[in-house]
Amino acid sequence: MATVPFERKPSWLKVKAPGGGNYARLKTLMRELNLHTVCEEARCPNIGECWEHQAATFMILGDVCTRNCAYCAVSHGTPLPFDPVEPVRLAEAVAQMGLQHVVITSVDRDDLENGGAEAFAGCIIEIRKRLPKSSVEVLIPDFKGSAPALQLVMDARPDILNHNLETIERLYRLARPGGRYQRALDLLANARRMVPGGLTKSGIILGMGEEWDELLVAMRDLRRSDVNILTLGQYLRPSESHLPIARYYTPTEFAELRDLGLAMGFDHVESSPLTRSSYHAWEQVDSAKASRGTP
Repeated sequence: MATVPFERKPSWLKVKAPGGGNYARLKTLMRELNLHTVCEEARCPNIGECWEHQAATFMILGDVCTRNCAYCAVSHGTPLPFDPVEPVRLAEAVAQMGLQHVVITSVDRDDLENGGAEAFAGCIIEIRKRLPKSSVEVLIPDFKGSAPALQLVMDARPDILNHNLETIERLYRLARPGGRYQRALDLLANARRMVPGGLTKSGIILGMGEEWDELLVAMRDLRRSDVNILTLGQYLRPSESHLPIARYYTPTEFAELRDLGLAMGFDHVESSPLTRSSYHAWEQVDSAKASRGTP
């Protein structure tokens, strides 16, 4: 399949430069508190909109990943040692910001015994102590398939447990060599079994070389793993050294995929060219619960 030249982007991928009042306030606080956000590290195009809604995605366990996915802008290499007080430090910062919806993610930490699961659990617990009315979502790595590590996170009762499938099975070796397609699906299914009433979420990046029918298979696989919330967004190549873009999907195609996802039984589908894992995350808890008829 022919690739799209690096410089060319369709008009629907253009976004306004961030610059609102809440955005400026949060950016200043991030620097003062020495916090890492995936919004910045992954160069998310929605940073202005999300920060204006007082929603941010924090990256714990450092900003250096032990894996090297072909589509990801986050640095890889040897990370710094685990900081056991990070959950308290993050929770105090989140309380100072007064965030309504908090998303916590991390780089892969294959160097740690539980992949950093204790840090996720600690962050949830510490944030709940300070902001009991705020919702907390965790976007976790696969912990190399460790059920005990996943149990540590689920015991802390996140409002949403998110683990991204990212791409179709055929492209895993190329795009996500450190991951395993079935392992990702098993993690999501196990999360629902551990907390049957909880919400799970996963996302797929479009435009890395998948075919339409393969994409639908991946969506059905996620439903079979009892995933509640699905996010679908366009792959945007971070640099010329990353995996080339195979195609751009149109807004109409994303709308069609949203309808197909809802027909498959997902409680909520966020599908647009600019959708990322945490895009409109502050709305997804209520939307999914409303779809299920739960308070």
